[in-house]
Amino acid sequence: MATLQSFPCSSSASLKEIRCTLNSRKIQPSDFFFPKLPVDRQNGLSTLTTTFTDVNLMSKIETKTTNGRDQEVSNSEAKQELYAILEIVADRVEMHKNIGAQRDNWNHLLLSSINGITATAAIMAALAAVKGVGETLLVLKLSSTVLYMAATGILVVMNKIQPSQLAEEQRNASRLFKQLYEEIRTTLSLRKPISDDVNDAMQKVLALDKAYPLPLLGVMLDKFPAKVEPAVWWPQGQFKPKHEMFGRGKGKINGWNDNLEAEMKEIEGLVRRKDTAEYVRLSKVALKVNKVLAISGPLLTGLAAIGSVFLGSSVFGSWPVVFGVMSGALAAVVNTLEHGWQVGMVFEMYRSSAGFYKHMEETIESTLEDAATDVRENGELFEVKTALQLGRSLSELRDLASALSLSSELEQAQEEFASKLF
Repeated sequence: MATLQSFPCSSSASLKEIRCTLNSRKIQPSDFFFPKLPVDRQNGLSTLTTTFTDVNLMSKIETKTTNGRDQEVSNSEAKQELYAILEIVADRVEMHKNIGAQRDNWNHLLLSSINGITATAAIMAALAAVKGVGETLLVLKLSSTVLYMAATGILVVMNKIQPSQLAEEQRNASRLFKQLYEEIRTTLSLRKPISDDVNDAMQKVLALDKAYPLPLLGVMLDKFPAKVEPAVWWPQGQFKPKHEMFGRGKGKINGWNDNLEAEMKEIEGLVRRKDTAEYVRLSKVALKVNKVLAISGPLLTGLAAIGSVFLGSSVFGSWPVVFGVMSGALAAVVNTLEHGWQVGMVFEMYRSSAGFYKHMEETIESTLEDAATDVRENGELFEVKTALQLGRSLSELRDLASALSLSSELEQAQEEFASKLF
């Protein structure tokens, strides 16, 4: 603002007038503040454009706040969905546990019933051959035949569904659902879940439902498959690499370095060559034994039923007695071997063990194929988990990998198994 300065008045006697002089400082343009407006001249026209910085800043803050709220809402929804899946997984655990116990009871009760029926029929056939005369012979023959036929029918059904194998399937499913339950709980406790966590958990639940179905009709697993393969209970394509390959330095990033990668490659190769292959081989052996026993049981009880029909006939001599009594006794022995020793359960146990090592193979392979070390699971943690899954300490795992790297292909037949658990 311009400032006015006043000076004292001077008097003139002659003119008798008083003149007051007012002096003012010259006003400069800089004394006023005007915003500088950028001029944009196009096609001979001048346009003024004003940038409102404060407005843009407030807009950015509001957008960021809105995005933050949206992210919080998304995380909250994912957390709720993950808790819902957690409840379903807990229910699956109890469901498979209860049904597994029920099917294990089936195995014991059916085996006891069939052996009791077979033994009773064999005793009746022996009595009919020794003291059977007239109506007594007819009654004993018919009773023995009916009992053998009943045992044959029950055995066919029992050998088809393999109750001991069904019980083992449910035990495996219960264990794997418990593992998934703890995995989801760990995710909820360590960080805020996202939609990918929800999708991953749902896929794992559905994959487990498919791998270990509960119904017996329609979707029951084939108990005598033409080709033996490791059990698969994880989603297909779960272990595909998420990132493209690119150059990687030799330094330690996220717990990974070249030595650890080489160690994991050696372990993965050993697990594939020895552990997985061995349990697939054992599965095939158990399956062959179970097939022989499953066919032999009903065949022997059927022959015993035919022998019982011709007891007392002079045409066949003593052969009806041999078939009626001896076949029944052998059938009881075969049934005890098959279902008492639970050969079907042994087959499923070997198949699941092969699946365990197959899962480990794919986990290591996919982790190494993903070149982005900063997004991998921490290397040191991954090494500890691998060692414990194989029943080894860290020093034992590293010594094993070192020995493998020094051995030649000719010595692979002499190498030890990767796991010490089984």
